[in-house]
Amino acid sequence: MRQNTLNSYLRKESSRTRSKPRLFLTGHECGIALRQLQPATILRRLLPPCTCTPPHQHSSNLHLSLSHCLPSNLTQTHITFSDTHTSLCFSLFTSVTGWYLYLGHIKGRRGSPLIRIPYPYNVICTREMHAKNRLPSSGHNTPSPPASPLRSPRLRHPRSGKTAARFGLGVTNRSVAQRLAWIVLTFLLRRQGVFLFAPLLYISGMLFYMGTVSFDVVPDAIKARRAPGSVYRSPELYAKLRHEMDADNSTSDAMSTVWKHAKGGDWRPCINKFSGGLPESNGYIYVEANGGLNQQRTSICNAVAVAGYLNATLVIPNFHFHSIWRDPSKFSDIYDEEFFVKTLENDVRIVDTVPGYLMERFDRNLTNVFNFRIKAWAPVQYYRDTVLPRLLEEKFIRISPFANRLSFDAPPDVQRLRCLANYEALRFSSPLLTMGETLVSRMKARSANNGGKYISVHLRFEEDMVAFSCCVYDGGSKERDDMVAARERGWKGKFTKPGRVIRPGAYRVNGKCPLTPLEVGLMLRGMGFDKSTSIFLASGRIYDSERHMAPLLEMFPLLQTKEMLASAEELAPFKNYSSRMAAIDYTVCLHSEVFVTTQGGNFPHFLLGHRRYLFNGHSKTIRPDKRKLAVYFDNPKIGWRTFKRHMLSMRAHSDSKGIELKRPNDSIYSFPCPNCMCHANKTEDSRTVSTP
Repeated sequence: MRQNTLNSYLRKESSRTRSKPRLFLTGHECGIALRQLQPATILRRLLPPCTCTPPHQHSSNLHLSLSHCLPSNLTQTHITFSDTHTSLCFSLFTSVTGWYLYLGHIKGRRGSPLIRIPYPYNVICTREMHAKNRLPSSGHNTPSPPASPLRSPRLRHPRSGKTAARFGLGVTNRSVAQRLAWIVLTFLLRRQGVFLFAPLLYISGMLFYMGTVSFDVVPDAIKARRAPGSVYRSPELYAKLRHEMDADNSTSDAMSTVWKHAKGGDWRPCINKFSGGLPESNGYIYVEANGGLNQQRTSICNAVAVAGYLNATLVIPNFHFHSIWRDPSKFSDIYDEEFFVKTLENDVRIVDTVPGYLMERFDRNLTNVFNFRIKAWAPVQYYRDTVLPRLLEEKFIRISPFANRLSFDAPPDVQRLRCLANYEALRFSSPLLTMGETLVSRMKARSANNGGKYISVHLRFEEDMVAFSCCVYDGGSKERDDMVAARERGWKGKFTKPGRVIRPGAYRVNGKCPLTPLEVGLMLRGMGFDKSTSIFLASGRIYDSERHMAPLLEMFPLLQTKEMLASAEELAPFKNYSSRMAAIDYTVCLHSEVFVTTQGGNFPHFLLGHRRYLFNGHSKTIRPDKRKLAVYFDNPKIGWRTFKRHMLSMRAHSDSKGIELKRPNDSIYSFPCPNCMCHANKTEDSRTVSTP
C-alpha cells in the first residue's frame, strides 16, 4: 500500500465514523512495511524470542500467545493469522501510548524490524500473508485491543527517514545536533528517575564551578562584559573633569549650607548620675583590652558596665600588646586615669591594683587566677548566671580577651554605665589632649575664610589596609608585588589557603575597596567644596603617597595633616605609638564642621556617636555610598554636571541620616540616642538621682 492511499483511507475512516478507525493491513502490505524499517534495538532487548505454534495440527489459523514474551508493564494481546507455514509471526501489544507491531523469527532467533502504527488506530492483520496460501481462511479476525493512554516512555520514532516520511511517522533530514538532542531526550524519557537527581546535579555543578573557576581568569568574551564599577579608572575620570571642575564656582558656600537638618536637632546629653554610697563589693574583675585605640575603648566601657551590673570592683584594664599596632602604652598613657576614677566613683568602684592579701592566694601570679573565656556579644544574663557565682566564690576573676564580649542590647542600667564611661569618664591624658586641642586651634586659624570651619577626612589607604582589601589599583606589577609581600608579612598564609579565591572586581562593585586620595578629592569637589576649603587628613602612612596624594593636593591645596600642623619636636613623644597618634587624630576630627568617613572601622564608629553627643544628636558626618561611587568612577564618559548632581544627592542623604535613633543590635557608641541623650524640652542636660 502506498502512503497516499493509506493516508487517504485513514482520513475517510476518521470522517465517516466517530469510533476509532480500523486499519486493515494484508500480509503482503505488512511485509512491505516491515522490510523497510530499521532494527528496533530497544524492543529487541525488552522482548525475548518467541515461538509460534498452532493450537492443533489441522487448524487453519495460527494462534500466538505472548504472555511469556511481554514485560509486566505491557498489555497481553492475542492475534490470529491464517497461514501456518509462514516463517514469520506477528505480535501486537500495547504500551502506554500506542500500538506496536512486532516481527520476530521462529525457532528462537532474535527479532529485528518494528512498525509503529500510532494511537488511535486499531490494527488487524488479515489472512493474506503470502501470494500462495495453502490453508483456507476461517474468516475471523482478532478484535481490536482497547485504547491505550497517551504517554509512553518507550515511544520511539523510526530511524529511517524514508520509511517515516512514507508512513507519516517522523521527520526527515534531521541534523546531527537534532539527532543528538533526540537521543538525549529519549534516554531521559525512558529513565525518568534521572529527573529526581536533576536539582542535585545542578547544585553540585554550580558548587564545582564556583569553587574551581577563578573569576580573574575568564575568556575575553566574558571580560568584555565586566560589571560596571569593577575596574579602577578614577584617574581617567579626573583627567576628563578637571577643567570643568576648576571652572565651576556655583557652590562656593558649601561649608555654610552643608547641614540643613542639624538645625532641627533638639537632643541633649542626658545621663543619670548617682549620688550616695555603693554596697559592699562582690569581688574584683580584671580585664585585658585587646586591639587598637577604639577597640580598647570598647573593652573599657563594657568592663565598667559589667562591673556595675555585678556590683564588683573593676581593676584598671590592662592593654594587650598587639602584633599589628605594636603599641606598649598603658591606660594612663592614653587616658586621664584620675578623672576616669573620679567620674565613676558613685557608680562603680575602680582600683589600680588588687589588694596584696588577695594576690597571695594566687601566689601573686595573674595566670593562676581563673580566666573566663566568654563568647562574643554575650548577654548580661550570662554574666549574672555564670560569672557572678564564680566571682562570689573566688573573689577575683580574670576575663581575657574582653573586646566585644557584651551584647549591644542590654537593660537601661547597663546602657547608662556605658554612656557614662564613653562620653563622660574617658578623657585623653593631658599631653594628648593638649596636643589635640592645639591642632584644632591651628586648623581653625587656617580656615578663617570659612569662619573657622574645616573638614576632617579619615582616609584608610595605608599599605596594610590596601593589602587586606585585596583590591587592585593602577600600580601595575610593583603594586601587585608589594601587596603580596604585605599580606604574607601581616597575615601569613591567610590569603594563600587552598580554595581561597580573590576577586578584586567583585570587591570594588560591593564597595569594599578603600577610596584613594584622588577619589576622595573628586567626591568632595562634586559635593560643592572648592579649593578654598581647609581639610584635615587623619591617616597613617599613605601607600605610595607621592603618587596618590598629588591629585588630592591639586584639588585642595589647603589640606593639612598632623605632621604638617605640628613640628617634629612636638610630635616626638607620640611618634612611635600608634594609639597615641590615633588619639590626636580623634580629637581634631571630633571638633571639625564636617567629618568624612571612607572606610568602616572602630575609629569612625566612635566618632559618629561622639559627634552626635556633642552636636545635638546630629553626626555632621558624610558617609558615602561606595557602591554607587564605584560605578560613577568607572564611567569616564560621565559629564561634570551629572557627576556633581550625584554627589550632591549623596551629601543630602548623609545630612538626612545625621540624626538616627538606636535600633536593636546597633552600637550605643555610634547611636547614643535615646539611651544617652534626651529631648531638650523634656529634661535638663543631666540629671542627678539618689540611690535608694
